[in-house]
Amino acid sequence: MTDYIGDLRKLIGTRPIIMCGANVILLNDQGQILLHHRIDRDWWGLPGGAMELGESFEQTAKREVLEEVGLICRDLKLFNVYSGEKLYYKYPDGNEVYNVTATYICKDFSGEIVVDPSEGRDARFFPLDKIPSNLSSSIEEIVEEFLSKYLAGS
Repeated sequence: MTDYIGDLRKLIGTRPIIMCGANVILLNDQGQILLHHRIDRDWWGLPGGAMELGESFEQTAKREVLEEVGLICRDLKLFNVYSGEKLYYKYPDGNEVYNVTATYICKDFSGEIVVDPSEGRDARFFPLDKIPSNLSSSIEEIVEEFLSKYLAGS
């Protein structure tokens, strides 16, 4: 797999770019949500990441979940697509992005949680009423919308 974003950064430096990617709301049989504790900041987020050349959003979502937390997603259902000012993010290294993120819900997955230590400190399921307060700024809106719809029964 190529490193599209890395190759692009060699050309343009840290300037803001539009970065397409996907993340996944994984729900276990108890209705708990999987969150991934990132190493670049003390934030919890959804497993996911940037799209590589030639990938679909679904392929990106499945690959990123497998790479970051070791789980294999079988059935993905599109939840929503997010973009705009709220999805601006500046990485600790100074790279700036405006994310375009396809978020999926997955209840059909297999495997054991194994966190890639180059990307995360931890990954675990949380009850929906016990989600950590230190969520990644780029997923706060996503989690809030999910909780409002899920808890409302839609």
